[in-house]
Amino acid sequence: MQLSKTEEELMNYLWKQDNAFMKDLLDAYPEPKPATTTVATLLKRMTDKGFIDYKKFGNSRQYFPLVKKKDYFSKHVNGLIKNFFNDSSSQFASFFTKETDLSKAELQELRAIIDNEIKNK
Repeated sequence: MQLSKTEEELMNYLWKQDNAFMKDLLDAYPEPKPATTTVATLLKRMTDKGFIDYKKFGNSRQYFPLVKKKDYFSKHVNGLIKNFFNDSSSQFASFFTKETDLSKAELQELRAIIDNEIKNK
């Protein structure tokens, strides 16, 4: 199951706040803010998909994520590698480092991260 682009945007606001009421989520949006009904529809769809849940406080609902941001994007990236890079992490890394116009310092930082992961294996 995957989130749409608009659901992903809303989910990012919820991940930042950890739990939030509708008003909190609306306040997080830049101007022009979406309609309350739009956000309510997105929250309902995300609940139905199993990405979020809520606690009731009177007539209000406090929403919270059921999926961690790291887990969601990890699945996303792994799907991207599988579908677009023949399930090859090295093809993905090659594309990423060549096509994103990284600076020398950023490439060195990536190397340090990779070297650290190699040490930990």
